[in-house]
Amino acid sequence: MKIGFHTDAFNSAYFSFEKCLQWAQRNKIHYIECGLIDGVSWIHGLGYQPHVALYENPLLLRKKMASYGVQFSQVDAAYPLSGLDGPLRGVPYVMKAIQWADLVGCPCVDTTDGMHQPKGLSDDEAMDLMKRSYGQIMEIAEAHKIVVNIEPHGYFTTKPEMMEKMLAFCDSRYLRMNMDTGNTFIAGQDPVAFLKRFIDKVSHVHIKDVSESLAAAVRGEQTGIAVSHCALGDGVNADNIRKCLGLLRDRGYDGVLSMECEGQAGPMIEKSLQWMRTTLAELNIPI
Repeated sequence: MKIGFHTDAFNSAYFSFEKCLQWAQRNKIHYIECGLIDGVSWIHGLGYQPHVALYENPLLLRKKMASYGVQFSQVDAAYPLSGLDGPLRGVPYVMKAIQWADLVGCPCVDTTDGMHQPKGLSDDEAMDLMKRSYGQIMEIAEAHKIVVNIEPHGYFTTKPEMMEKMLAFCDSRYLRMNMDTGNTFIAGQDPVAFLKRFIDKVSHVHIKDVSESLAAAVRGEQTGIAVSHCALGDGVNADNIRKCLGLLRDRGYDGVLSMECEGQAGPMIEKSLQWMRTTLAELNIPI
């Protein structure tokens, strides 16, 4: 397996994307995940946001990343597709992300639904809307041979029965799942059972712990965590993470484990990285 991280870890530190590359190089991490910006953002333009804009030339960025020994494991285009504006805003965004990912050498694009039941739509109507949206998206994904992952992060995707229906929207080997240990837990699910159910569909994994205080306050009431303010191994989800890693090992998963936690400009994510490396060694998982 391979260790990576999501640049969300450095949102609060106002890192630029290149500063994240520098951090990855110092810590001998070769895989990175970031959000994609469709348009111009002043805070990104000033160098205070650790994500990448779609106007940036993907071939030149690929060359720059290679100079740091880093490549993308996934890019995040997770605009909610379950609402009425999903086809208007989400679908074109994901389609552009797929084409950009192909040029930058990134194998996966992450997608999801909204946190809440969409206004003005029944569950069946929202599912039908998403099915049509993914049908359009997957036509582009098939052409570019890019995996489109569905991440458990919202009202539909954190419900196993709904996730199962979504993964069957299209008969395509390029429609797969991004497992998230933290989102499934905070939504009130058992991450281990969730992973067991969908392990054959998993192509990318978010490793996220949950603090005891957050779990006590909102577990079962929220469907996702923006950024976990808890180092891996320090929370109430650590044992579930270990069990998930064991399941992935036994199934022969050799993809990326992308750490998701607040970095505190370095210390917290560095603690998480040490925990990951130690835990993988204890589980006899080569990296």
